[in-house]
Amino acid sequence: MDISDGSTPQRKASAGTIAIEEKQGKWRIRLPRSIAKDAARYISTRLDATPENLRKVQRKVFEIEEDLEAGKFDITLDKYQFRLYLSVVSKTSKPVVELKELWAKYCVFMEPQLAATTFKKEYVIRYSSHINSLPTQDIFQAVSIRDHLLKTLSPYTAKRTLARISSCCQWAVRNGLLASNPYKELVDEIRLSKEDGDRIEPDPFNIEERDSIIAAFIAHPIYNHYAPFVRFLFLTGCRTGEAIGLQWKHLSLDCRVITFCSSYDSYLKIRKSTKTGGTRRFPCNKTVQGLLLKIRPPLFKPDDFVFTSTTGNPIDNNKFTSRIWRGGTYSGRRYNGIVTQLIQDGKVEHYRSFYNTRHTFITMALEGGMTVPQVAKLVGNSPEVIMRHYAGNTLKFDVPVF
Repeated sequence: MDISDGSTPQRKASAGTIAIEEKQGKWRIRLPRSIAKDAARYISTRLDATPENLRKVQRKVFEIEEDLEAGKFDITLDKYQFRLYLSVVSKTSKPVVELKELWAKYCVFMEPQLAATTFKKEYVIRYSSHINSLPTQDIFQAVSIRDHLLKTLSPYTAKRTLARISSCCQWAVRNGLLASNPYKELVDEIRLSKEDGDRIEPDPFNIEERDSIIAAFIAHPIYNHYAPFVRFLFLTGCRTGEAIGLQWKHLSLDCRVITFCSSYDSYLKIRKSTKTGGTRRFPCNKTVQGLLLKIRPPLFKPDDFVFTSTTGNPIDNNKFTSRIWRGGTYSGRRYNGIVTQLIQDGKVEHYRSFYNTRHTFITMALEGGMTVPQVAKLVGNSPEVIMRHYAGNTLKFDVPVF
């Protein structure tokens, strides 16, 4: 392969060389005479002559060379054309743009800007699955795509998915890949009720429910191994991934101070930074200190996990929920969840997810007299988040008599 520039003299390419040239500020591919002659020798890319576009053209040249070697060369050259989404079309028709193809390009753009877990879970798995299952991939069939999402997904999930598609299209507009974003107005048309998850308020356990859950774990003949883990979450309000990823090196020798600096994703089995990307120190009271000192083995390594599964591995959040906390059918086997059983026994009012241990700590800390900034610093939130989601529902006061 040879790269030539129309403005600079270059070594003449050999008879069998595929060359990349700059012509009037655009890259074009020149095929050897053994393949095509005259005007048919040139493939116009319509891409500006920039280093970034040069890499795209080089990939196309590699594709041509591979096809030549394999005897699969498309003599019509149709396979090797650069089909730009932003193109001149008639007033009555639009080019069919594959949504999943555009989404794949958008994912490449977004990957370095997102946490690895967010990118894989949300963009590669969740949203890609919704997009790939659409009955049409024509990006201009926006109304049909919206209606299909509303029929097959919850309103909340449908709106979130449509919002991501809209963001993808808006990115394409800014980069000259689309002339307009057909989803821009559709996202706001989906109205969500509170039940649909438009705004989900924290739903903490009360003290009696919290103590019943901890007691049930302690008394359980099989799952009592996880009692310190559950109790720790209730007593510190840390995020589940932060507790799962906690190692002994993150604790002071006397277990008086915890440094939350990372989180463990049990689904992807990777360690990442905390949700906010920062590090925070948590001063342990005597209860938390005593819990940690009691479970710390006589001989331990700094990289050992503080809380583990019964097999000594990092706790799998999904398995813990589906087998132990909530219960349900997992791999064909039925598990009776501890919290579900407590609901049946009348000791817990209704089901709440495992993450509500955090909501419980924050709520009780505020009701116990701690200030909003103090609680925010302990749990790694901003005071604004605490005020918006917790303080208005937990701070009790009497309206004065006028």
